[in-house]
Amino acid sequence: MSILAQTASAGSAGFSLIWIVIMLVVLYFMMIRPQQKETKRKDAMLSELAVGDTVLTTSGFYGMVIDITEDTVIMEFGNNRNCRIPMQKAAIAMVEKPEESVAVAEKDKKKEKEKKEKK
Repeated sequence: MSILAQTASAGSAGFSLIWIVIMLVVLYFMMIRPQQKETKRKDAMLSELAVGDTVLTTSGFYGMVIDITEDTVIMEFGNNRNCRIPMQKAAIAMVEKPEESVAVAEKDKKKEKEKKEKK
């Protein structure tokens, strides 16, 4: 084999290695890092969970937290609040604090009032 052929094969192997490293870096930033950020966000949300918070479960039910233990949460569902179900914390998809719901309701009232005044 000539020196030129050996140099070409060594160069293409180095080039292939560079592309593999680039693809791994892209894979990290496109898949692994966002998943880690989402996990940290969910852990922070669950650590701030308190009694009286309104939550949305992964199955789509809205309920209010009435008791919290390490791994489980007891929630009330329905209008008459007679349905109490224990469930895992991992089944909670979103938490809404009571202060946030009052602030959102006030914003909605202001917008409706402004619309009525414009008419």
